[in-house]
Formats: sequence, structure tokens, C-alpha cells
Amino acid sequence: MFTYQRRVEFAETDAAGMVHFSVFFRYMEEAEHALWRSVGLNIWESGPPSQGFGETGSVSWPRISARFDFKAPLKFQDEFEVRTEMGNVSRSTIQWNHTLMRGDTIIGSGSVTVVCVKKLPGGGIKSTEIEPAIISRLRLALSA
Repeated sequence: MFTYQRRVEFAETDAAGMVHFSVFFRYMEEAEHALWRSVGLNIWESGPPSQGFGETGSVSWPRISARFDFKAPLKFQDEFEVRTEMGNVSRSTIQWNHTLMRGDTIIGSGSVTVVCVKKLPGGGIKSTEIEPAIISRLRLALSA
């Protein structure tokens, strides 16, 4: 499990003083990006579009599924953590499972599924196989 700590900023709250529902997806994405950085990886590799698989090009990880179940509110200045674990992994996708905690209180849990894609000439994208070394490095960080 990887843990990412954060504090609620005022701009993330709604008129009721609670974190707006859409912000929880940003928190999950921030935790995922922090995990990648912790092992020296980046979710965006820039480079010229590839002419086909196996050639150098830009790789990205767009989201293809996202959900979140709310249990308790977060408010301005609350300190919390996002606990991230790797769920299902396929040839080209990773499911990230997240639990948001404020102390011992479960704020909610959700998951985001990302797909590894290569950028193609003309601006298109196509799914591609995830390099085994990427999965190994991410799993190593989760087991630390």
C-alpha cells in the first residue's frame, strides 16, 4: 500500500464547506501520480508520435473508468491520507484502488482504471502493452 498525505484547501470546498464531490477524483489521481514519482516514473513520456508499436513515442495513461463511494465528509483544513493499492492488471490496464482516511474515519473509497496508450501520427492513440518493468517498479513501491 502507498500512502499520500494531504490537507483540504478552501478552493476545494462547496458552499456547505465540504469538499466538492468532483475533487475526490483529483485526490485519487494525485496519489497515483505520487506513487509513480516515488519510483522514478512519470505517467507521461513525451516524444514524437510512434509509427507503430515497438517504436519510441509518447505514452500516456488516460482514465477509462472511475468510481467513488462516499462515507463521511471532508472539510476545509482537514488533514487526510489516500491509501492506494494496485487492483487488476491486464495487458494494457491498471486498476488503482483508493481509500481516503481522516485518522480512523473512512471518508470513502474508489477506483480508477487507466489504460497504457501510445500516441499515433495524426493525434490518435492506441492501447499498448504495459512494460513488465513498470508493473514491477510500481509493485515494489506498494510493498515497501
